[in-house]
Amino acid sequence: MKNPKLLEINVRLLVRRFDVEDKRAKLPDIPFSYWKNLADLGIEIVWLMGVWETTSILIDRCCFEEYLIQSYNRTLKDWQRKDVIGSPYAIDKYEINPELGTKEDLLQLKKTLNELNILLMLDFVPNHFSAETELLKTHPDIFLEATEEIISTDRHTFYRPIQQPQRIFAHGRDPFFPAWTDTIQLNYYNLNTRKFMTETLLSIAELCDGVRCDMAMLTLNNVFGNTWGGVINEYLHPKPHDEFWQPAIAAIKKDHPNFIFMAEAYWNLEWDLQQLGFDFTYDKKLLDRLKDGTPKNIYDHLRADLTFQQKSSRFLENHDEERAKHLLGMEKSLAAAVIISTIPGMRFFFDGQFEGKKIKLPVQLGREPMEIKNKTISNFYEKLFRIIKNEIFSLGNWELKEALPIWEKDHTNENLLTWLWTYNAQHCLVVVNYSNITSQGRIKINSESFQELVILTDLLNGKEYLRSANEVYYSGLFVELGSYQTHLFQY
Repeated sequence: MKNPKLLEINVRLLVRRFDVEDKRAKLPDIPFSYWKNLADLGIEIVWLMGVWETTSILIDRCCFEEYLIQSYNRTLKDWQRKDVIGSPYAIDKYEINPELGTKEDLLQLKKTLNELNILLMLDFVPNHFSAETELLKTHPDIFLEATEEIISTDRHTFYRPIQQPQRIFAHGRDPFFPAWTDTIQLNYYNLNTRKFMTETLLSIAELCDGVRCDMAMLTLNNVFGNTWGGVINEYLHPKPHDEFWQPAIAAIKKDHPNFIFMAEAYWNLEWDLQQLGFDFTYDKKLLDRLKDGTPKNIYDHLRADLTFQQKSSRFLENHDEERAKHLLGMEKSLAAAVIISTIPGMRFFFDGQFEGKKIKLPVQLGREPMEIKNKTISNFYEKLFRIIKNEIFSLGNWELKEALPIWEKDHTNENLLTWLWTYNAQHCLVVVNYSNITSQGRIKINSESFQELVILTDLLNGKEYLRSANEVYYSGLFVELGSYQTHLFQY
């Protein structure tokens, strides 16, 4: 799938919007019109975050630490204890949470979405399970076990599960942060673990069209070894010769050739994961540059190999990131939205982004605050989505352009980010002034197919501009844009 549009939805919050009095809604209660509206927008993949069953006994133990309580107070002023439902990333088992429905309900939803030409994506968390997962009874050996000596030096990272009190295991962790105490770490040097997780993926693939793989780089041999050196018993489980992902992805694609793998990835390991078979990897660097970088930083980022870019997931927000309007402000966030929506790769959006929501909610909460829709942002996204539904933005050829200076001492052309899409006889030139000052420049475009005049229609404002074919070819199209303003010229 080339340049798809994905929407992440926190499904545990979504169903609450359709509660009726004291009756809690489930997946079948989400009206067809909700999904039809997404299809009409042009959404091609829906990632339902938080479908899987979790372990309720961990809520009291792990979800009321001071920093979490502070985040609940900030984001949901009237929260109650019952609103805290635990992290969706501390999975007990890969079965649908009964509070959301049944396996049959999920399969019916997949069928409904597919009939609307929308693919269903679900979570896969390769690094860990819930700290009290039922798998401790049936498959304890797939987890990373530790010793008395190790736990005596670090009682935050290591623990004794209720179900296996005589044994010591590691909590899941990212090497740069403290362990997640509601999780148990899988041992990726253990070949049985790899086999079990591959079989888990095969079972998930029967229920959806793709998976978003949480912190996918944590299972890489070097990352895993560096994180858990001194804990792994390499006599029993020596470092494997190959990586987990390549054979695992190949096994799923053998039976489901169009199944989509998207990796949450950081630390410059995105390319490595693409080479192991991932269809898409997070592009967090672009978000960082849109937030804090210069237009030149962004331009340089977009000079990367096109093959890499086409497998990059471009986003402004998701459940881990601050809301775009809060992070960037309205004008800058809308300019950034044009950028991520009109460059190659996956265009990745988050539920609430189109309404201009400002509150980033902790994933442990099962109720969201009421926020008033921002009509300016909503109308902008509606117009933008109508534009990018054009097949030129999915099937066309993309070329990064350069805005040239108007005169020697004016360098504002460096604030203009510009690229050209071409498909059959269609052309669309995108120009974004990603700065807080009025900027101008000239952009050379090929006008050989035009005799005297080039007619450019700005798809965002509907205005037409007539320009000399010779001028745009030899001198370049003159562009002047105000702070964070945009042209989408069709010609």
